[in-house]
This record gives sequence, C-alpha cells and structure tokens, in this order.
Amino acid sequence: MKFAHKLAATLVLGASCALGTAQAQDIKFGYNADQSAGGTAELGIAGRWGFEAAIEDINKAGGLLGRKVVGVIRDDLGTPPKSIQNMTELIDNEKVAGVIGPGNSGNALAWLHIPQQRKVPVVVPIATATEITTRYANEAQNYLFRVSMVDREQVSLLVAYAVKASKNKKIAIIADSTGYGQAGIKDATEVLAQHGITPVAIEKFGPKDTDITSQLTKIKATGADTVIVYAIADGAANVAKSMEKINYMPTALATWGILSSLYYRMTGPKLSEHMILAASTTEDSNARAKSLGERVRKNFPTMTTFACAAQSYDSTLLLAAAIKLAGTTDGEKVAAALEKVTGVEGVIKTYNTPFTKANHEGLSVDDFYLARWKDGVAGRYEDEYTKAITKADLKK
Repeated sequence: MKFAHKLAATLVLGASCALGTAQAQDIKFGYNADQSAGGTAELGIAGRWGFEAAIEDINKAGGLLGRKVVGVIRDDLGTPPKSIQNMTELIDNEKVAGVIGPGNSGNALAWLHIPQQRKVPVVVPIATATEITTRYANEAQNYLFRVSMVDREQVSLLVAYAVKASKNKKIAIIADSTGYGQAGIKDATEVLAQHGITPVAIEKFGPKDTDITSQLTKIKATGADTVIVYAIADGAANVAKSMEKINYMPTALATWGILSSLYYRMTGPKLSEHMILAASTTEDSNARAKSLGERVRKNFPTMTTFACAAQSYDSTLLLAAAIKLAGTTDGEKVAAALEKVTGVEGVIKTYNTPFTKANHEGLSVDDFYLARWKDGVAGRYEDEYTKAITKADLKK
C-alpha cells in the first residue's frame, strides 16, 4: 500500500537497531476514547480503527526509532471520571510516549492538567471544544494538540454558507442545552454578528428531548429561512424529524457530528439529506481517503464516521513524525518537535508545519468543506452558494 512506502521516508530512523536489545523496547501510544457507552461511542470506535491502521503502517515501514510501536487502548465509557483514570494509567503505568483521544470534549477538559503536568503530548482527533488546545497556550510548553474540527472554525464555514443561502437574511439557531450546544450558540451568534446579522431566534432543547416541534414552531413564526443546528447526531436527527412533523423545512446547517451513521439511521434515506454539514474529510475527498476507507472496511465492515478514523490516523502519524524528528520519546522534546514537523502526508492533507508555538490546531476552516448524506453515504456537497464563499467570508 502507498501509505507504507511514504511513511518509510518520513517516519523510520533506520532499521539497523536490533529489536531484541534493551534499547529496542516497544514504543507505546495510548488511545483513550468512548467505545461503548455514550453518544460518542461510534466516533471513538472509528477513531480507534484509524489509530490502529496508522500503527500498522508505521510498523510495516520498519517501526519508529528502530523499534516496534504498540497501541494501548482504553475505553473511557463517555464519562470524565473513567477518562481521567485511563489517562493516569496510560501515562503513569503504561509509560506511553503520547496519547490519541478523546471523543468527548468534556472528558478532555477534565484531564488536560494530567498530560500537561506529566509532560506527555496528546493529539486530540475528535473532541472539538476550543479550550482544549488553548488552556495552556501561555505555558513554556503546551502539550495539547489537535487534528479535528475546532468548533469556532466549523461555525465560520456554516455561517458563511448561511449568509449566502438565506434569501431574507433571517437566520435562527437551535442547540441542545449541554455545554457543547451552548458554546455553539455563543460561537454562531458572534460569527453572525461579524457578518452584520443578529439571529431572529435562539432556541434550546434538552439532549434527551425527542419532540422539538414547540421550539421549531417559534422559529418558523419568525420567518427564518435558514437554521443553524448545534447538536450531536441523535439531537440533530430529532430536530430534522420535528421539522418534518410541522412541515417546516428551512435550509438546515449542522456540525460534523451528524457524520455519524446514527443520524442517518434515525432520519432515513430521504430526510437525512435535508441537513448540510461541515466536514474535514469524507471518503470521496481524495485517493488516500478512499484507500483508507476501503482498507479499514475489510477488517471493520461496520465502520462509520469515517472522519474520526481519518483524523485519528493523521494524529498518530504526526505523533510518530515528531518522535522521529526528536530522536527520542522524551515528552518535552516530542512536544517541541510537534511544533516543527513538516511534510507528513496524511489522509486529510499533507501537513506542512501544521502546529506552531502559538497554534496547536492541525486543521483550520481552510481545510473544511460542506457535506451531505446521500444514498447512505456522506459526501462532499456543492451548490451555487458554496461556490460563492470566499476566504474573506471564512475569516470573519
């Protein structure tokens, strides 16, 4: 496979070291994400498959620093206490060189202090809360990095489209009442303001609510022809179904969480197409994405939420590239090297100095595009409005 050949040029530090020596102990990468219990389990499972695929490719190319890389996987059950316990075990007991994870922003925010204090780099492949990479930005070394769709950046894309697509410039926001949804309301309101627009309505619903017709009826009464939806897959699906119930089908825009097949299963083939979403990648985005998708599905035919697999794959490659550049697994040196790595060919893109001292986000709004479900597959979406979006629109 092409991945292995290209990794050889960027990740392998010579295969002359004998793996049986004391210096050739396995290098451990940790993975910590929900894989069984919460609403993000599907995301965490897909992320794990991308993580494992990357490790397989690194080892096929000869390993890292002449040593084998092994993954140490932990399920955080979607809860902060378990996620904190996992991080402590991975760092203190397993002595991992770095961690990939988690899927939940709340879990990440609960344990950021642990890798920061222990000086172990973390590359976050799924969770999107802005604060994850900024809380320790003013420290001598920030150990938190990300290859995912940071909330503010994807909102910039959704709002840019909303402003172009709305005929009457009456744009509303509806979000779940969790911290995730409320942060989304704040971001969407602020970005709309930069475009000179005040939302005509802002409505909230509980994460367990299935009937959201009351809130949508209020939005409908304002005349809004465009609605920004901020919720994970099941919440967004219930919004779509409630729109259908009251025969109110405005232009609907949602975050990348609805790439989850849960959204598709809950809405069905026709209704699933109603929402347009932000995406970092889909399986039709380039040849590398198509290849990874096909390869992973041979072993995991039920794989969903491909973006999580791709982002985890790329996160793992970047961590490996930093270790190769640093020539060591010392956390402080690896974190510093992550701010210098370049020329790493991933699935989403080729990463040319994706991180700097001031910015630990590997992806930005320039890497994102709009997507939509069609025939059971999420793929790139284009229309007259996507083509009208300029870089200036995205930098609001």
